[in-house]
This record gives sequence, structure tokens and C-alpha cells, in this order.
Amino acid sequence: MTNIRVRERNFSQLVTGAMKYPTYVELCEVGPRDGFQFESKLIPTDRKVNAIKELIAAGLPRVQITSFVHPGKVPQMADAEKVVQAVGLGHSSVLSGLALNVRGVHRAAESGLRAVDLSIATNRVHGLDNANMSVEEGRDQTNEMIDVAHANGMSVQLNLQTVWGYQSPGDTSLDAVVALADHFSERGLESFSLADSTGMANPESIRRVVSAVQKVTAVPLVLHLHDTRGLALANIVSALEMGVTRFDTSMGGLGGCPFIPGATGNVATEDVIYLLEELGIKTGVESRRVAAISREMAAFLGRPLSGKMYKLLG
Repeated sequence: MTNIRVRERNFSQLVTGAMKYPTYVELCEVGPRDGFQFESKLIPTDRKVNAIKELIAAGLPRVQITSFVHPGKVPQMADAEKVVQAVGLGHSSVLSGLALNVRGVHRAAESGLRAVDLSIATNRVHGLDNANMSVEEGRDQTNEMIDVAHANGMSVQLNLQTVWGYQSPGDTSLDAVVALADHFSERGLESFSLADSTGMANPESIRRVVSAVQKVTAVPLVLHLHDTRGLALANIVSALEMGVTRFDTSMGGLGGCPFIPGATGNVATEDVIYLLEELGIKTGVESRRVAAISREMAAFLGRPLSGKMYKLLG
């Protein structure tokens, strides 16, 4: 019996030692960009603005509020400048916009935003399908975009797309991801965002990729996880164990990608807050206020969203 108790105590110590979570995690709300862009029903500017202001009031420390892309390709984002102007810039939250080319960076700077999100393909096929560019061409363009952003006094987050696969799990080379992280590690980035754009990651592959990237850069890592296969929350736990403390989330699980067939929503903000709180991790975000915004958006869109907790936090 004594030996059993010793083994049980040792096992308990081993498990406790393995689960060293941070005390605080920073969330970036991407629903107003990554969520809204996926919707075919046009969302009026004033509804977008009201949602963004409520998200800021709920305590989101970062909100990606729009994208500066061609309105013919993403009509939902045609009002980018109007959204920025109406939301205003005097907020404690960091507000950012996505840009996919140099023109987009100029537009973001001219709007008054002080933070811009850039995005680059890591998968050759995805790069050609999405932007008709090779990975190398995208890398060169991104260098120019960073120069323009810095010249305008903007902080830059660089998003590496389809890190865990595009057409099938693992078809993005980890060597290519690491090479890009290494290439940009000295470019003065505020952060790297590693995107599971298609939701193909699992906890083990999260550990493998994050560990490899951490070896070549000290730039803070952000994970952008889609919940296509229902593993996003498990993947977050895996990332927490690797020391990642920043995640993109989307109210109610809104999102997807208009350029990636089958990609479903981002991991839901309310679901992530619930998970983190159960682990004793603070976010500073009022999940009930976020849930109220999600319910309003679900009613406007006329369909339930993919998240779970927004329905329960009345």
C-alpha cells in the first residue's frame, strides 16, 4: 500500500509540474475582420462600429477591426476607412487592420491606425491559389510592406498562414515556416502570428511547430486557431504549456477564410475565456459582454454561431 501511495504522489507531482500555465493571457478579438469578412450578408458600418466599441468596452486588449483589401474581392471590408474613423483612435485597446500588399499598408497608415497586421503564405500551393505568388515572392513583398509600415510609425504583426497545412495536414513544410520566422526575426516585428488557417493542427503538432519556431526567434508568438476539426481548445492548452500567452479569438466563433474552401470559424472568444478561467488564468475580458454581442450578431445573421458559451452566458 505504501508503494502505491508513493507512486500516486510521484505521479501527482509529475502532472502538477507539467501543467505550468501563465497567470494572464492576452486575447486579440479578430471577429470584426476575420469574422465579418466571411459573411455574405452585408453588415452595415454602424453595426460593425457598435460591435467593435462593445468589444473594447468588454476589455479586449487588442481588436483587429478591419482589413484594407480590394473591395471587389472582399466586399464586406469596403468600408475600412469609415470603420476606423467611426470607432476612433483614443482607446486603451490596441486597434489594428490587416493589409495584404503595400497599397493596403498605406491605406492603414492614412486611416490613422498605429498597428498593422501583415500576412504571408508559407505553403507554395496556397500562395499561388491565394495571391498568385510564390512563397519567395510573398517574402520579398512583405519586406517592402514592413519598411512602409515602419516608415509610418506603425507596429507590425506578421501572420504566417496555413502553418499546419493547407490541403492536408502537414503539407506545409516546417522547414519553410522556420525559415520565414528566422528571416523576419530581426525586422522589428511586434509579434509573429502562427495561423492554423484550415484547422488541421493537433496538440502534438502545436508543440512541434511552436518549439521549432521558438528556437529561431525571440519575437512574441501569437496563435491564430480555427476550430474546423474541434481541436482548437485542446491546441490552446498545448500552446499554453509551451509558454504561448497570446491568442486570436473571434466572438461566437465567427470566421473562416473566403480563399480557403472548408475553413470554418475561429475559436470562439467566450469559449477560450471559459477554458482559461477554469485553468485559473486571467484575461481581463468580460465574457458575458462579449456573449451579448455574439447573440446580437447571430440574430442579425439569422443563424446560430459555432461557439458554445455565448449561448449559455445570458
